[in-house]
Amino acid sequence: MYTPLDKSSYLKGLLILARKSKCLVDGEKSIIRDVAKRFSFSNDFYEESIKNLLDNKYILDNPIKFSTKNIAIDFLSEGLKLGFSDNVLDDAEINWLKLICFENGIEIEWFNKKLSQYVKSEE
Repeated sequence: MYTPLDKSSYLKGLLILARKSKCLVDGEKSIIRDVAKRFSFSNDFYEESIKNLLDNKYILDNPIKFSTKNIAIDFLSEGLKLGFSDNVLDDAEINWLKLICFENGIEIEWFNKKLSQYVKSEE
């Protein structure tokens, strides 16, 4: 069960991840919109967040701690999907997702295996 804080952190995390590539593509926007709708955020809120994302200095890049490991795993899986939506997962994105693993007690081996599955599916 996602708490309100988990929902907020999840969306914030995807926004941070999307900003890491310094460019926001349609695939990333689509994933962010889908998550925001799933968590019942207002349309105005998430559209404004997307619009101002690259210039928003108030969204800090601190790694996010979720209330459960399962939520963190869901986030990491969706984060990889978002990261690959522009066909390039760069080092800044990978390193930030690894910080999420560390913050939530998730084995790096799990992350590396999941990452390699995405890389293989993109080839």
